[in-house]
Amino acid sequence: MAVEKRTLGNTGIAVSSLGLGTVKFGRNQEVKYPDSFTLPSDEAIEALLELAHELGINLIDTAPAYGSSEQRLGRLLKNRDQWVLCTKVGEEFTTGKSYFDFGAEHTRRSVERSLRDMKTDVLDIVLIHSDGEDIKILEKTDCLPTLMKMRDEGLIKAIGMSSKTVEGGLRAVELLDVVMATYNPSYTEERAVIEAAHDAGVGLLIKKALNSGHDALNGAARTAENLRTVLALPGVSSAIIGTINPEHLRANVEAIR
Repeated sequence: MAVEKRTLGNTGIAVSSLGLGTVKFGRNQEVKYPDSFTLPSDEAIEALLELAHELGINLIDTAPAYGSSEQRLGRLLKNRDQWVLCTKVGEEFTTGKSYFDFGAEHTRRSVERSLRDMKTDVLDIVLIHSDGEDIKILEKTDCLPTLMKMRDEGLIKAIGMSSKTVEGGLRAVELLDVVMATYNPSYTEERAVIEAAHDAGVGLLIKKALNSGHDALNGAARTAENLRTVLALPGVSSAIIGTINPEHLRANVEAIR
């Protein structure tokens, strides 16, 4: 049985209840996972994408800050029309370090690069990759107006924020189509954001459902508990789980059936 599809708020976009995070496709420096890892080969990524498709997963989460992830997806992803691509703007990762730029010029250039790298005419979802100052980004920079303009131009279907504060998440609910919030059984501080998004019909994606992989170390039962807890919250459309391990991907899908 394939992963169920859920509508992403009022966007009209149908996404799988599990999304595939792709940090590990392109970056293994300065990451917060419990174990180190080697970047996978093109063949391994192709096989993982094929498996995800077979399991009913259609949502892929990436970002310029994920190293070569976007470029590799552009080379290796087949049947673009069957996937929902979610990427980000604001954070860049070069020479082993992150930096942030929320200016109009950088925002437009970033979106155009993502379109080019992933060989697509439109990005389904573009999220602002917050540096932690959510309110400042939304209200004091040109990032959001630029994304809105690009949405009007037909280059983006839905815009949102991967927020880092409760206050910022709540403001994002007021302004945007989609919010990506953090939630797992050991971190519930952003429950208010989830409830507000549900009430407003704003699309809701969950990051760190497995606590950046740390909770998964406690076994299959803990993984299943986390995923089921998150996906039972009203309004949640998808939990983004990053993996390059086919067996982990299968187990995550099995856990929510």
